[in-house]
Amino acid sequence: MSADFKHPDRQHQDGRAKTGRPKRRLWRRLRRSRDGAAAIEFAILAIPYFLIIFAIIETFVAFYAEQMVHLAVNNMARELRTGRITYDLDRTTDMTEGEFRQAFCNEISILITCSETEIATPSKLYLDVRTFPTFGDIPGEIPRISTADYSDIDPSSFDFAPGGPKSINMVRALYRWQVMTDLVRPYITTIRPADGSMPTDFLISATTAIQNEDYP
Repeated sequence: MSADFKHPDRQHQDGRAKTGRPKRRLWRRLRRSRDGAAAIEFAILAIPYFLIIFAIIETFVAFYAEQMVHLAVNNMARELRTGRITYDLDRTTDMTEGEFRQAFCNEISILITCSETEIATPSKLYLDVRTFPTFGDIPGEIPRISTADYSDIDPSSFDFAPGGPKSINMVRALYRWQVMTDLVRPYITTIRPADGSMPTDFLISATTAIQNEDYP
C-alpha cells in the first residue's frame, strides 16, 4: 500500500482536529484575557486612589502656606525693628495700614493672592501689629468669639499701631486657608463656624515679638 494513502476515517478525524484547534486556542485566549477585569478594578480603586493623592497634595500645600506666612511675619517684623518701616513718625518710611497689608501680601504672593477688597476689608488675612509696654503684656492666645474648641476668631481687638525706636511690638498674622478635599477636612480644619455648618478653614497663625532698634 502506498505511504501517501490515508484511510477516509483518518482524514475525517484530521479535518475535525484541525478545525477544533483554533476554537480551543480562542477560548484559551479569552480565559487568559484580563482586560475587562483590569478596567473594573481601576474603576473601583480610582476614586479612593485619587482622593488620597489630592489629600496628600492639599495637606502639603496648606503646611507650605503656613511656613510662608511665618516667613512673611518675620520679614515684616525685621523691617519694623530696623526702622525701614515706620508708622506715624512723619518720615518717608511711614506706612499706612493698607500699605503695610499690601507689603505683607507681596511677601506671600507666590501662593496666596490678596485682592484689593481683601486688603481694604479683611475676610481671610488678618494682621495685628501693636506696641506694648512690656513683653509680658503681649497676648499669648488667639482671641475667639467663645471658649468652645475651635471657635471662630474675634478680630475686633486687632489694630495697626506699631511703636517707634526702642518700642516693644507684636506682629501677628492670621489667615483662613480653605480646605477643599473632604477627606482632609476633619483632620486639619481648626475653625468651626458658629452656625454649625461643615468646617472648611485651616487657621494659619504666626506671631513674633520684637523690640525696635534705637534707630535715628
